[in-house]
Amino acid sequence: MRLSEFQRAMQEEFGEVYAGVLMRDHWLSVLGGTANEALDRGVPAREIWQALCVELQVPEERRHGRGLIDPRD
Repeated sequence: MRLSEFQRAMQEEFGEVYAGVLMRDHWLSVLGGTANEALDRGVPAREIWQALCVELQVPEERRHGRGLIDPRD
């Protein structure tokens, strides 16, 4: 998942404003920091997306990101 795909998935799933809040303020214990901090450390966008989906209980059918091609197809 490219960073641009991650950003688009975040905005489509959570809305533009809330996506920014989640990126900046939501602590992901599995990653030991916020999504922005994880990106700064070089954690792949896909791993961050999956962590957010699990923690925020995004339904399985949307975990590939709305509007994105499901990589399993």
